[in-house]
Amino acid sequence: MDHVLNGNLVPILQTAIGPVILISGIGLLLLTMTNRLGRVIDRARILSNQHPEDHPPIHQQVEILWRRAAILRASILLASSSALCAATLIIALFVTVLMRVELGWLIGGLFVAGMAALIGSLLLFIRDVNMSLEALRLEIRSHQS
Repeated sequence: MDHVLNGNLVPILQTAIGPVILISGIGLLLLTMTNRLGRVIDRARILSNQHPEDHPPIHQQVEILWRRAAILRASILLASSSALCAATLIIALFVTVLMRVELGWLIGGLFVAGMAALIGSLLLFIRDVNMSLEALRLEIRSHQS
């Protein structure tokens, strides 16, 4: 066992640094997303108290905010899934060395799943940013009228 730890542990630790850094980056992304979600929810509450059914522009803004909240929720779910894949990948790397088990298929699958989830999360995040601009455009138009 000591031979396994001495000979293979350092390369595994070096390999695990990538997923650890990924988890850190995803954490910052999640912080940004949850802050945006909180702001969307706060804004929706404010607008909902202004009786949107009586004012079509406000109703449109509330509808956009609802869609944005759903998109951000999905984006947060995908980013969290990506971080979970990265954490599981780190464990799989260590199990491979410590138990002398070949888990290449699992390691590759976790990496691909984590990256796919991250890509999906980022695409949804971009969609949210575009929707926020759409809501701003509606708000500006309603104030100009």
